[in-house]
Amino acid sequence: MDGLREQIEALKQLKESGMLNDEMSKEIDEAILHMAKSLQTDDKLPIKFVNKSDNPDPIYAKPLDSGFDLRANESGSLKTLERKLVPTGLYFDLPETFELQVRPRSGLAYKNGVTVLNSPGTIDNGYTGEVKILLVNLSNEEFTWEKGDRIAQGVICNRLAGEYSVLLKVKEINETERGEGGFGSTGTK
Repeated sequence: MDGLREQIEALKQLKESGMLNDEMSKEIDEAILHMAKSLQTDDKLPIKFVNKSDNPDPIYAKPLDSGFDLRANESGSLKTLERKLVPTGLYFDLPETFELQVRPRSGLAYKNGVTVLNSPGTIDNGYTGEVKILLVNLSNEEFTWEKGDRIAQGVICNRLAGEYSVLLKVKEINETERGEGGFGSTGTK
């Protein structure tokens, strides 16, 4: 595995040298991604992004965090029960079998009653437009934020869809012990 890591690092350095045309650079990116997928699960998968804002790049605050902060690319405010689409200035190029989920920041939800309305928001693999956050204010007070404030978190998730799953229409599905028991069906404690 160390040899593969060394090859990836060598390809990264070659790409950063500035000596490659766009086509060669794209081929290098694909090779790096392919090699990274070959590494064990405890190795890192490269997630490519472009930051078209002057906000800091997204990073994981701690090594074992699931999510990284997403920041507002403009200042704004939300009145009680108002919702707004807030741009981040971030564009992602996700690996083939991955999605980006946009989730609320727990502190923002707890302290201010502000959350991501379509939580989790799904950024599909093929979407390369700007990531925007659909915020809603569920509190009784107006909420204001400044450009650069952390307003949500992004979580990279593996997904089973497309080539890995097929939706099959059938006349009926298997019965289970739970059956149609939904909200509250497993008890209140």
